[in-house]
Amino acid sequence: MKLKAELLDENAIRRSLVRISHEIIEKNKGVEDVVLVGIKRRGYPLAQRISDQIKKIEGVTVPVGMVDITLYRDDLIENSEMPSVASNDIGIKIKGKTVIIVDDVLFTCRTARAAIDAIMDYERPSSIQLAVLIDRGHKELPIRADYVGKNIPTSKSEIVAVRINEIDDEESVKIFEK
Repeated sequence: MKLKAELLDENAIRRSLVRISHEIIEKNKGVEDVVLVGIKRRGYPLAQRISDQIKKIEGVTVPVGMVDITLYRDDLIENSEMPSVASNDIGIKIKGKTVIIVDDVLFTCRTARAAIDAIMDYERPSSIQLAVLIDRGHKELPIRADYVGKNIPTSKSEIVAVRINEIDDEESVKIFEK
């Protein structure tokens, strides 16, 4: 793969998450009954960062859970590895709450759909919203993010790579050509 461009650096990622945090507070008229659910791997640490920002702004800790969508993916047959069965426990109570799903990249929307399915199997929230660091287009389902760090039009042959310190020991969003 060939590096095409660095789209966001550490400061740009931080600013995007601060803005998303403010938008969450504004849209929900505060954060009472709001919980964040990060999609396993990079969505979870991003959800924790948003919770930290909201605490700085509002003085309230928003609970953060994690959802593993492995068994909810619609492309399991295409994958060569069999998934391991993981607990469906999100780690927080979401019944009757406004759940904000957090992920790094919105592409086809299939991951977001799988997260919604997993959440609905766990408990019934009052509503579900979606926050993503990057929306790159190419939706295959009628799902849109309520909160977007950056819209980045891409071709299907490009790869958007989000790297965060908690997992990758690096903080960046880069675009690569296949």
